[in-house]
Amino acid sequence: MCGITGWVSFDRDLAASAETLDAMTETMSCRGPDDRGTWIGGPAGLGHRRLAIIDLPGGRQPMSEETPEGTVALVYSGEAYNFTELRRELTGRGHRFKTDSDTEVVLHGYLEWGEAVAERLNGMYAFAIWDARRDKLVMIRDRMGIKPFYYYETPDGVLFGSEPKAILANPLARSRVTLDGLRELFTFVKTPGHAVWDGMHEVEPGTVVTVDRTGLRRHVYWQLETRPHTDDRDASIARVRELLDDIVRRQLVSDVPRCTLLSGGLDSSAMTALAARMLGEQGERVRSFAVDFVGQAENFVADELRLTPDTPFVHDVARESGTDHRDIVLDSNALADPEVRARVIRARDIPAGLGDMDASLYLLFKAIREHSTVALSGESADEVFGGYLQFFDEEARKADTFPWLVRFQQHFGDDAGVLRKDLTASLDLGAYIADSYQQAIAGVQRLEGESDFEFRMRKICHQHLTRFVRVLLDRKDRASMAVGLEVRVPFCDHRLVEYVYNTPWSLKSFDGREKSLLREATADLLPRSVYDRVKSPYPSTQDPKYAIALQEHAKELLSRPSHQVFDVIDAGLVERAAFRDAPQISQASRRGLERTLDLALWLDMYKPELVLS
Repeated sequence: MCGITGWVSFDRDLAASAETLDAMTETMSCRGPDDRGTWIGGPAGLGHRRLAIIDLPGGRQPMSEETPEGTVALVYSGEAYNFTELRRELTGRGHRFKTDSDTEVVLHGYLEWGEAVAERLNGMYAFAIWDARRDKLVMIRDRMGIKPFYYYETPDGVLFGSEPKAILANPLARSRVTLDGLRELFTFVKTPGHAVWDGMHEVEPGTVVTVDRTGLRRHVYWQLETRPHTDDRDASIARVRELLDDIVRRQLVSDVPRCTLLSGGLDSSAMTALAARMLGEQGERVRSFAVDFVGQAENFVADELRLTPDTPFVHDVARESGTDHRDIVLDSNALADPEVRARVIRARDIPAGLGDMDASLYLLFKAIREHSTVALSGESADEVFGGYLQFFDEEARKADTFPWLVRFQQHFGDDAGVLRKDLTASLDLGAYIADSYQQAIAGVQRLEGESDFEFRMRKICHQHLTRFVRVLLDRKDRASMAVGLEVRVPFCDHRLVEYVYNTPWSLKSFDGREKSLLREATADLLPRSVYDRVKSPYPSTQDPKYAIALQEHAKELLSRPSHQVFDVIDAGLVERAAFRDAPQISQASRRGLERTLDLALWLDMYKPELVLS
């Protein structure tokens, strides 16, 4: 896993701009602490920071191949889990390899198949190829958008990088955020291709973007498609298990220490149990890690979202699967630490606004990195198998909006509730969400003969797999790579996603519960407590000391009334929340404080030009 960046400028020779390319590359040092490299060839420059996972001595980048027609150079971030099969096929076609890395397989795959190499890869990846034979840059992103990839068009070419910070390190990129960028920040809606920063875009999942002297073009090589599902219940359960066995086995391949993220929920428990069984066959114990908070298990208070604390279920799985387990226990001081907040914002490049859940994820990954370099996560199983409350909420099912927004304010507080009234009017977030929703459902294909209810559920599943999951995948990637930890997501394997997406809702919930297919496919591996457990989201601290710490930081910010944050945030709302008695702080007030502090720190760190009209 790595960080990539680059610059194509058709009107100049970039040899004279090596310093700028170096600066862009160094912004990716957190993603690749093990090695660095740059390559310049005429109008193109590529930069790479490496986190060594496969073929530690042989996978250095940028990697290039000389052909009679010119150089083909690659920078690559990710893992191709089928690289051994592709290597055999390419060897049979006459290719010769100098390393054992998957990077070289991808490079030779491009030499053999061109841009169509993307269709042959199974994995998570974002890579760029400069093809001097055709004076063309090719940028390719994995099907589900697991690995981030951004670009910024310039008058004579393009800048690109794994993260916005790499692009913003180039003087050609303006650090500018318009109303559309703020709309994206305050709606919990992920618009495909949107990067918040003005002029910057994402390479969309399942997409190839090419840039040459005639301009920029996009080609979609994969998207969710509606297909008939002919397997009955037993066959569907068996196929899910068959896929999971293959996926987890492939994703355990690593030349560095591995582990699993274990929450005690169905997804991570099933994955951990599978990994434990497979590694046990090799005489190895899987390591597992869980996040917890000081005093949370003993003083847990159930609410509508979280009926049970994670820890007892985590320990049940660890015992039954025989993992080498460790709880990472965090206190409120660490969660509210402004330095941790700054590291989270630096990792994300935006004030993402998930507060202690972002901080705890970063701190969890930081602690894990002391023991392992690769972690397997249960992320995206809820989107694939139908695990969230909104899948079963009748109001959310029928709403003409994104179903996760129906109860969002009730559970997490109003994201936009802290904004100044004049800015709220300018943003018109309701219209933005409505337009985004219509775009999201426009392309969902209906199966012939599909009932109205099944089609409604198909659209809900589609929204989660193409919008909601991308928010969480980006969060996971950026927090993990900020500490040089590679997180793999088995449930995002496109074969599993395609198969389960096309199972009717009646099969996904055949026993009236969430994730029925996954539960039955892994029932032989799970403790009964986990098998029976109701879905519980990623944990959040309940310690009142955390809210008190937020109040103190907010009071300090209020002592600087000229701070730019108050051009966006309603200072009166912040003041009322900051001086309220701690026991009376609502979820909305706490979230408002987190939002304000994140935004203020982001403005201090990035100094963006805000265009508020």
